Amino acid sequence: MIKNYKYLSPFKILISFHKLIEGLEQTALSDIEHKSSHAKGILNQIQDKPDFIAGIDNLDLIENNQELIKDLLDDLFPEALTHNEIKAATLPFYDITFNYSERFKKILNDAGVSFDFSIRNMDEDQFYIMNCTLILNAYYNQNIDFGQPIFYDIPDKNGVLKHYKILYNADFLEIYPTENTRFLTHTDIVELIDNYDKIDLWKKAFPYNSWFLKGFAILSLVDVTIENAVSKLKSNLLKTDVEKSKLNDSFESLFRSVFKVPDLRIGLTFYDQDEASFIRPPFNQGNLNSFLLLDVKSENYENIPYRWPFESLIKSNKPFVIPDVLEFAKTKENYQFGEHLLSQDIQSFVVVPVIKDNKLLGLFELASPTIRALNSVNATKLEMILPYISETIEKSNADMVNQLEAIIQNEYTSIHPSVYWKFKKEAKNYFYSNTPLKDYTFKEIIFKEVYPLYGQIDIKSSSENRNNAIVSDLKKQIIEIIRIIEMVNIDKKMGVIDQKKFELENFLLELDQPLKNNSEQNIHYYIETEIHSILKSAESNPKTRTLVSQYLKKLDPKTEMFYQTRKDLDDTIMTINKQLTSLLDEKQTNAQNIFPHYYERFKTDGVEHNLYIGASIEPNKVFDTMYLHNLRLWQLETLCKMELEHHKIKRTLPYNLDVTSLILVFSSPISVRFRMDEKRFDVDGAYNARYEVVKKRIDKALVRNSDERITEKGKITIVYSNFNEEKEYIKYIKFLQHKGLLETNIEKLDVENLQGVSGLKALRVKIKHNDNILLIEAQVFIEALFKERLDSKYSYHNLEHTKNVVMGIETICNAEKIDQTKTDILLLAAWFHDAGYIHGVEDHEKNSIRIALDFLLEKNISDNIQQKVSDLILATTFNHTPKNQLEKIIKDADNSHLSSQNYPESLVQLRAEWENTTDRKYLDTEWYNLNIEFLKKHQYYTKFAQKEWQILKEENLSLIEKKRLNQL
Repeated sequence: MIKNYKYLSPFKILISFHKLIEGLEQTALSDIEHKSSHAKGILNQIQDKPDFIAGIDNLDLIENNQELIKDLLDDLFPEALTHNEIKAATLPFYDITFNYSERFKKILNDAGVSFDFSIRNMDEDQFYIMNCTLILNAYYNQNIDFGQPIFYDIPDKNGVLKHYKILYNADFLEIYPTENTRFLTHTDIVELIDNYDKIDLWKKAFPYNSWFLKGFAILSLVDVTIENAVSKLKSNLLKTDVEKSKLNDSFESLFRSVFKVPDLRIGLTFYDQDEASFIRPPFNQGNLNSFLLLDVKSENYENIPYRWPFESLIKSNKPFVIPDVLEFAKTKENYQFGEHLLSQDIQSFVVVPVIKDNKLLGLFELASPTIRALNSVNATKLEMILPYISETIEKSNADMVNQLEAIIQNEYTSIHPSVYWKFKKEAKNYFYSNTPLKDYTFKEIIFKEVYPLYGQIDIKSSSENRNNAIVSDLKKQIIEIIRIIEMVNIDKKMGVIDQKKFELENFLLELDQPLKNNSEQNIHYYIETEIHSILKSAESNPKTRTLVSQYLKKLDPKTEMFYQTRKDLDDTIMTINKQLTSLLDEKQTNAQNIFPHYYERFKTDGVEHNLYIGASIEPNKVFDTMYLHNLRLWQLETLCKMELEHHKIKRTLPYNLDVTSLILVFSSPISVRFRMDEKRFDVDGAYNARYEVVKKRIDKALVRNSDERITEKGKITIVYSNFNEEKEYIKYIKFLQHKGLLETNIEKLDVENLQGVSGLKALRVKIKHNDNILLIEAQVFIEALFKERLDSKYSYHNLEHTKNVVMGIETICNAEKIDQTKTDILLLAAWFHDAGYIHGVEDHEKNSIRIALDFLLEKNISDNIQQKVSDLILATTFNHTPKNQLEKIIKDADNSHLSSQNYPESLVQLRAEWENTTDRKYLDTEWYNLNIEFLKKHQYYTKFAQKEWQILKEENLSLIEKKRLNQL
């Protein structure tokens, strides 16, 4: 075995020619005389060399038998090709080589004795793993691709580094186990393949010297110096860094090696489609020049005096070659351009258009101070390189766009498309200025004479609801603590516990009063310091252990306090905001078709939006006030639909919250300025500031001479200043009443004077809800049923799951445009589909049907609807295959959790439910395997779910598979 190699490996190495010799022995038996004689002659020469078959473990034996080995390998290393092929015998990935071809010998001699002959970027860990992959492929029949090619970098006699791609022929190698081999399972192999960079894992699977590598391989090298240069060009040309001072030297040397022109210079000229201009590369140090523009930053194409050569080359899409610039400049039409090149000491010149998808990206330029160094012959090499130049320039342009975006983002804000053009123009001014960012002053962006539109949907009494949620959580926690410590004190009769109970009851009395600013913090501190130590000691008491355990599970991990009511409130606000902004954004996309206008929206406790419309926003189109009126109608109708959306989802949310809606009308045009310090738009000037004052104060305004807010739940309030505005909006209201969005009564209100603002008026009109009373009654019935009769052990099949199924049905029906009658039947079935769990899991679908039918009979609902609801509840049975569209919808909605981001939490709830109802405990791996199998077999049936939910389900599958892997 060869010892003391520079790196450790899983192999015991034996250089052997046994496979080759076996082939020669067969040939010696051949009837073809000359082949047989040749083979016999070689076999006679090696008959006293048993190590050639058994294996050579001393490299001196190779060195001392070079001529004999050369004869043995003669058929594999033909003499006729020895000056052409770069070839040697070797072992894969080892720097052990012998029996070189003559060309290989010359390359190594030119490199000199000081050259370190080793594979590029091959460290000892990579060397070890690469050897392991040989075992996986050869012994375990894997087909592992080693990834990137491997190379030798060898300097020539002039010191120029040349690059050779390494190819191995392993036909004469054999890999087999030793007594120390650790044999792998399929799972082991998968784990290795998925963890290429974990060297300890590979060394554990393939210990040092645990396999034999016997034989030899044939090493062939391919000169890829030019290809390597092109590859480096592809990765280095026009890097995205603004600092490119070293770029020119790096890829200029690459081109010199390709063209073999030592004084070659590279130039590049960008073409800006937006401005129809040629632009010098925007590199700070200017090392990469544009020979066309020289010191000019940019030049419009029409203004270039010597543009005629470029007109012809762009049309032909071929290089324009000037082998002798001095001779070229002698003709009148060439003189100006020729002198332009000669002034830069250019005696031969090539320029080629860079075109992609019929669009001019730029001009690539080659220049030399030597006459005819560049000519039509070597210019053909550009055909090989030009596709990469095209790619890199296109990438550079894309990077420039990204930088422009970044400049806009950093120096301004996230910019709405309607005003993006103005920010982009200023960003370009910076980009091409070659001025460091810290020295450049960005101009402020102002849009004059624009009409503002402001609207909001505000969550009603959000502060009061937040305080109520805090109080609810604190009360629930205190009551549960009192319950536990009373149990503790039954046996111990400790006065200190009675004292704690007294103090906790005082906290309850305090919480019955308006919440003080410090009440939450004081109670939190008291429970943490005075109570939790008592509860921890109570864990050891069998009588209170379960109660304490249940209490601890209810604690929020961050605050160690009860947080469920606040979480419900936060989740409700988040859902309302998400649904309403999604609807607003969707409608806004269509509104841009009215006339391009600026749009921004904010999510707080509700959703606010600002719109600005006017000629300065879109100077390329003619503005008319008709577009303003159209946008006002759009805004009012959109707020109606947002109100209806809230009303629709309200019954499915964990916390009951109302909203109020308001529109502020302002008919005088204003100017808006982008505030550089605040990164947002604001009104410009003292006069226009009145609009902002009204906007900030109006939602808290009262009806004059009353304590009544101008905003009211279920209604839209429109605040205005003059009769013309009132007249205009009454027309919009009547139109929307006609469309069935608003009720008939219109309230006219005088608004109480605000600080600095008086004389405001308001219209208030109620949203028209076409509620299905039966669905509301069904929801109320199920909520009460589950609250009163559902066992707490059903931690998954509960009201939350039922509401999720209801939301899933609404989502699918909306996406697939199911009519309201069918949707209502589906929603009825959804509310009742798990009601039977109040009687237990067994036959719960049948019990659910009985509960639903009792409810529907009491409401005098037709037999037809009763039958449809029953059929749909049965369709939720575990292995039921849906037979029609409605069954597909409820089946998919019942499994919507599989695509939810909360899927892992759902699994925890389901596992707890199964364990509590079956008295069986699941191991983690067992539970994961069970659910992985289910996810793989499960299918969605509706087009919507297949398109939108399937990919999310697959992501959850991958997540669970990773969790399982971590358990192994």
